[in-house]
Amino acid sequence: MARTTTRGTMTAAARAAAKRARRAESVKEAPGQDQEEHSGRTVLIEVPDGWEDPPEPAAESEEEPAAESEEEPAEGTPRRLPLLALALCGVLVAGLVAVGVLGWQYREGRQTQQARVEALAAARKAAPVVLSYDYRRLDRDFARASAQLTGKFRDEYARTTKTVVGPTARKYHGVVKATVAAPADGGVPAASVVSAAPDRVVVLLFVNQVTESTRVAGPRVDLNRVRMTLTRTSGGWKVSAVDAL
Repeated sequence: MARTTTRGTMTAAARAAAKRARRAESVKEAPGQDQEEHSGRTVLIEVPDGWEDPPEPAAESEEEPAAESEEEPAEGTPRRLPLLALALCGVLVAGLVAVGVLGWQYREGRQTQQARVEALAAARKAAPVVLSYDYRRLDRDFARASAQLTGKFRDEYARTTKTVVGPTARKYHGVVKATVAAPADGGVPAASVVSAAPDRVVVLLFVNQVTESTRVAGPRVDLNRVRMTLTRTSGGWKVSAVDAL
């Protein structure tokens, strides 16, 4: 009886040990299976041929700012270049404008100076012709004077000589001889420029007029100051206004 009990006890212990061994093996295999089924990366799984790991998101997010930071200077440099070019263009344009203005002023100054000289000479020549007449040759004298005039003043002169001066001169045998006053030693006639522009000059002249007619006994001398305006025309400088002062 005792032998049977011992064998039965050993048999039961062996079965229990076998159960524990199988249970331990099942516990060891369970983590491996779970890791094989659920884990994305494990040394237990063999990598297929040609497999490449996908790029990691964290690495991409860190590299993008670096790329942007490297491109910012490149973007800033072209922005500064156009601004510098525009500034240089502005300075160049301003310089050209200044040179043009100075050139125009210089040219106008030369033209004005030339106009002063030419108009003054024309006034000294025109004054005796315009302010003189003889009743014996009125048509000739008026025609010569009209050739020295221009614009509305020419029309006004023709109207006045026809309606007033001509009839009066014929009636009283009027003769008027005008000369620009000059020094006794024969110097330059008394005339000066009041204002001048390239196309318009105002001249002040001192004119002596000797008048003879049946209305006065003997010659009468009038010392007059005359302001004469001259305008540049295609035919030269012409008188466009005469005012007695």
